[in-house]
Amino acid sequence: MSGILDNLKSFFQTRTVKEQNRPFLEAAMAACAMVSASEGEVSFADRIRVDQIMETLTQLKVFNPQEGVDLFNHYTALILASPKKGREAALATIRSITSDIETAELLIDLCLAVSLSDGVTSLVEHIEIVSLCGLIGVDPEKIGLDTEQVLARFIAAS
Repeated sequence: MSGILDNLKSFFQTRTVKEQNRPFLEAAMAACAMVSASEGEVSFADRIRVDQIMETLTQLKVFNPQEGVDLFNHYTALILASPKKGREAALATIRSITSDIETAELLIDLCLAVSLSDGVTSLVEHIEIVSLCGLIGVDPEKIGLDTEQVLARFIAAS
């Protein structure tokens, strides 16, 4: 009888953790999608990085990785089909949990991880991340994003 009760307790604890972390999962996948789709396509390396994020981040380990991949695919499809509307939908999801600055900074860290999935952050991805910082109230320089350097790279690329 004790085994059944322990199993029920474990089931309900896991379910509670999932419900509490679901908004974070959705926002994390939306943020990753914004960066990944910023160049007009989603690379295989970006998809691998999203899988790695799902498997390593404590808040996301309680989910089946496929749930995260499905959300990531949903947001990337929205952004690629209609960049303005897709970005707005992703941003609405992200803003729903970023009143806490630590959570907002963690999302930016995830974006940086995705942007570095192929070994280098492109100018477009960098601009997308800095823009997202401004939209959710994260100081880009606090987390190592030098906005003057981005501007200089942009001017040099023009």
